[in-house]
Amino acid sequence: MIALIQHVTQAKVEVEGQIVGQIGKGLLVLLGVEKEDDQAKADKLAEKVLNYRIFSDENDKMNLNVQQIGGEVLVVSQFTLAADTQKGLRPSFSKGAAPALANELYEYFSQKCTEKVTVANGQFAADMQVSLTNDGPVTFWLTV
Repeated sequence: MIALIQHVTQAKVEVEGQIVGQIGKGLLVLLGVEKEDDQAKADKLAEKVLNYRIFSDENDKMNLNVQQIGGEVLVVSQFTLAADTQKGLRPSFSKGAAPALANELYEYFSQKCTEKVTVANGQFAADMQVSLTNDGPVTFWLTV
């Protein structure tokens, strides 16, 4: 399971011109699910995302997590994160989870995050337009 997280001042997802998810300060999480992923991995990744210290403290050091700053989380499914790009000039998606499993774990991951912070979501398998202001910019690739 893969999470590309971005420290944002705001982010939103639109589908067919309608906003389906929107947050203020917090994390945009682009979530990729692979074939071998399960709820245990989703638990670990949610814990890591929610506790990852990438927000500045009073000394301008990255010491605070999204929970400590009262931030929000926007979770967007992103199957392309599971792409194999090692060979050739076209990505292979053979490592990606089947849509049913990917959706199940995407929903599960989001629910786990909801237990600790305010969460908004994109729309699974939709053609989404994601807008954000990456603050810093600060972006990290997390895996479990």
